[in-house]
Amino acid sequence: MATDQQTATWYGTGEAVSRVRGKAFKTLCLSATLLALLSVFVLLLYVANDAFQPLSADMGWLLVTIGTVVVPALGAIGYYYTRDTRAGETATIALGLPVVSLLLTGGVFITFEHVVSVYQWLSILVSLVVAGGIVYAHSRVRTEADLERLVVVVAVPALVLWFIPGLILSLPMLPTQSLALLGSFVVPVAVVVGLFVRRQRENDRDGAIAAVLTLVGAAAGFGVAPVVGITPFVWMLLVTVTAVPVALYVESVIRRGVGVSGLAFPLIVVGGIVASVALTDALGVAGPTPWLDWGFLTNVPSRTPEDAGFYPPLVGSVMMLLIIVVSAFPVGVGAALYLEEYAPKRGRWGRLVDLIEVNIGNLAGVPSVVYGVLGLALFIRAGGFGSGTALVGGFTVGLLILPIVIISSQEAISAVPDSMRQASYGMGATKWQTTRNVVLPEALPGIMTGNILAMGRAIGETAPLLIIGAPAVVRIAPNSFTNKFSAMPRQIYTWSGEIDAAFRHGVLAAGVVTLLVVLLLMNGAAILIRNKYQRRE
Repeated sequence: MATDQQTATWYGTGEAVSRVRGKAFKTLCLSATLLALLSVFVLLLYVANDAFQPLSADMGWLLVTIGTVVVPALGAIGYYYTRDTRAGETATIALGLPVVSLLLTGGVFITFEHVVSVYQWLSILVSLVVAGGIVYAHSRVRTEADLERLVVVVAVPALVLWFIPGLILSLPMLPTQSLALLGSFVVPVAVVVGLFVRRQRENDRDGAIAAVLTLVGAAAGFGVAPVVGITPFVWMLLVTVTAVPVALYVESVIRRGVGVSGLAFPLIVVGGIVASVALTDALGVAGPTPWLDWGFLTNVPSRTPEDAGFYPPLVGSVMMLLIIVVSAFPVGVGAALYLEEYAPKRGRWGRLVDLIEVNIGNLAGVPSVVYGVLGLALFIRAGGFGSGTALVGGFTVGLLILPIVIISSQEAISAVPDSMRQASYGMGATKWQTTRNVVLPEALPGIMTGNILAMGRAIGETAPLLIIGAPAVVRIAPNSFTNKFSAMPRQIYTWSGEIDAAFRHGVLAAGVVTLLVVLLLMNGAAILIRNKYQRRE
C-alpha cells in the first residue's frame, strides 16, 4: 500500500485510488452531526433562558455562582474524563441517581396522594398475601391436582381481592397514615433490599443487616421528621425511594474500588450550591426571578402567569403512565415472548406470523393522531368511557406505544443466545421453564430499556389527548382514573395559545423544561441499563 496521503494503490490492481473523497465524506458527516447537535443545544439554551432568566440576576450573583458552582464542576468533569473515565461514569451516575430517585419519590407521593390511598394499598397488600398463602398451602396439600390448582390460582385471588379490602377499610379503627405506610410500603421495600444485598453478597447476614437498616432508617422519621420540618410520611418515602438506592450504589462503588473518586462529584456540586447561597446572602446580591421554581411545580394553572402552576398536569401524567405500565407493557412483552419463543416459524401458520410481525412494524410508524381517533372510537364511543379521563388517555397512548414495546422486547429476546436455551433443554427443562428461568432474565435489561424509551415517547404525546377530549386546563388534580385529566404536553399546548406573552414565553418555557428533564432522565436511565448489559456481555 502506498504511503502517500492523497492516493493509495490496491495490491494486484496497479491503480491509484484517491483518499480525498473519503476524507471529504467523513468531514461532511461530522459537520452534519455537529450542526444538528449544536442546533438542539442552542434551542435548549433558548428555552432554559426563558424558564430560569439568569440575566435577571445581579452581576455579583452570576459571578459568585460561576465561581462556586460552574468552574469547580467543569474542572471536576475535565479531570474525570481525561484522567479516569471510570470515575467520570461514576460521577455521572452519582449525580443523576439522586435526581432520578427524587423524581421517583415525587411520583410515589402523587400515587399515594391521588391514585391509591395508603389504606387502600394496605388492604390490597394484605389481600395478596392472604391469597398467596392459600394458593401455596393448596399446592403443598394437593400436590397432584393440577387442574384444581389452576382453578384455585384464578378464583382465590379474585375472591380475596373482592372481599378483604372492603372489610379492612370498613374497620372502625385504622392505623395512622404513617404507620400504614410503614407496614404496607417500607417493610416490603426492606425485604426487597435485603434479598438484593443477599444475592449480591451471597451472604444471609449482610442481607438481614441491609433490611434492618432500611426499616430503622425509615422508622426514625417518627422522631426526626418533625425536627427537620417534614412529616414522617414524606421522610419514609425519601428514605426508601431516594436514600436507599443511593446508599446501595455508593456501597457497591466502594466495594468494587473502581472509580471511587467520582463519588466526590455530587459533593462538589452540592457544596458549590451551598457556598453560592451563603455568599450571595452575605453580599446581599439578588438572584434571578425564574418561572420554573417550587411554586410552579406545586401550584395549579391560573389566569395570571405569575401564579400559574403545573401540578395537575404532573399528576395526570403520572396516572397516565401507571395505566400504560399496567396495560400496555404486560401485553407487549407477552406478545413478544409468543412471537419469538412459541409462534410457528414455517408452514401456513408461520406465514401468518410473518404477516403479523410486518403489520406490527407498520403500526409503529402510524401517526399518533390516528391512535387518538382509534381511542375515541374504541374506548369512548364503543366502550362507553367518559371523554378526557385518565383511563382513556392511558389506554389510547398505551395502544400507541404497544408496537414499540413489542418490537423492542422481540429484539431483546432474540438476542439471547440459542446455546443457553439448548443447555436448559439438555438439563431436562421444559419450554416454559426455559423461558421463565433463562430467556426472560437474560432479556430483561433489553426489555426494560425498550419499555423506558417507550414511556418517554408516551409522556410527550399531545395529539391523542386532543382527540380524546382532554381538557385544556384542569385546576384540580385528578384523584381517580375516571376523572378529567390533563397531561404535561397538553397543558403546554394550551399555554402556547395564550395572548399574554408571559404565558407564551416564560410559563411555557418552564413547562417545556420540566417535560424535557423527565424525558432526558428516562432516556438516561435506559442508556445506563443498556451500557451495563453490554459490558456484561
